Amino acid sequence: MNAVDERERRWRLVLGREARCSGLSAADQGMDGALEALYNRSAAPADASGRRSAGLGSSAPRVARWLGDIREYFPTPVVQVMQQDAMERLGLHQLLLEPEMMAAVEPDVHLVGTLLSLNRVMPDEARESARAVVRKVVEDLEERVARKTRSVVRGAIDRSARTHRPRRVADIDWNATIRRNLANYLPEHNTIVPQTLVGHGRRSRGVQKEVVLAIDQSGSMAASVVYASVFGAVLASMSSLKTSLVVFDTAVVDLTEQLTDPVEVLFGTQLGGGTHINKAIRYCQGLVTKPNDSVFVLISDLYEGGVREEMLRRVAAVKAAGTQVVVLLALSDEGAPFYDRENAAALAAMDVPAFACTPDAFPELMAAAIQGQPLTAWVDKHQDA
Repeated sequence: MNAVDERERRWRLVLGREARCSGLSAADQGMDGALEALYNRSAAPADASGRRSAGLGSSAPRVARWLGDIREYFPTPVVQVMQQDAMERLGLHQLLLEPEMMAAVEPDVHLVGTLLSLNRVMPDEARESARAVVRKVVEDLEERVARKTRSVVRGAIDRSARTHRPRRVADIDWNATIRRNLANYLPEHNTIVPQTLVGHGRRSRGVQKEVVLAIDQSGSMAASVVYASVFGAVLASMSSLKTSLVVFDTAVVDLTEQLTDPVEVLFGTQLGGGTHINKAIRYCQGLVTKPNDSVFVLISDLYEGGVREEMLRRVAAVKAAGTQVVVLLALSDEGAPFYDRENAAALAAMDVPAFACTPDAFPELMAAAIQGQPLTAWVDKHQDA
């Protein structure tokens, strides 16, 4: 698009449908509709006094869709301005206070993301309604993932310990045992004499592994923030794990002490803003006390606002120290449509694959990481499935 066309496009979006300009693309039409609903009074229905008003009306589903649309079409600073304008021009805070609005939409991860994005401008009296919706979604998610996560991760912790005195036949790692005893092969009998057994030990009680979750708070990561907070709370409930949870934009906030209540974790986040991944990784390095028994999970779209080279060097340092590094471009059912492909490729070259993960697959991913399995192979298998 040349400079003249781009200028004409911008004027069309500023002036609205009454401007005499060329047509808009499908994406621009969606953007235009979101702007029109808020700012184009002539396109809106008349209110009780006969005056024209803005176009969202009092339809709760329409409002929820509109709030999601503006996050898709506009950068975070513009979204924040439009949300504030919606509060002032449309009385959006009144809708948030009405039980009918919450009853009209099905509470889900995306609605939680919408409410959290409004956290900064939400009236105090609206917070209880919002918390009730968020808590319902969180409880549903915990019921969905908690049992499987605890079962799979506990099994991984039990099997991550190696012993030369396995208590049961089922605990013997036959592949490792054969490799260890290849020198004892007897060709005349076509067999190996296993002088040394290698097995999976049963760990004693107490903290055995450390898990650090670092979550990008940028607006596109809303669903990932919700899922990661729930998984963080589930992992924190396991005495064999020491779980830390950190959220970040340009600042880093440690929410570990709130992990007993994922709703408090979510309301401690501030969706939107810039991103400083390197600063977050540096903070998380200080949380790791046993690198060889630790898993660091970075959930981010990898758009680094700091110094890219420093971020990559820091990831390499964490990995070199013995910590298993997991980079998720998204933890959601929708995948990761937007991420920094250059940074993802640079991490892959360091044998740190960056990929999207569904909530249902996350427990198996954590199990693989805890057992120290190569994640590249896990990703290939998971994608093939």
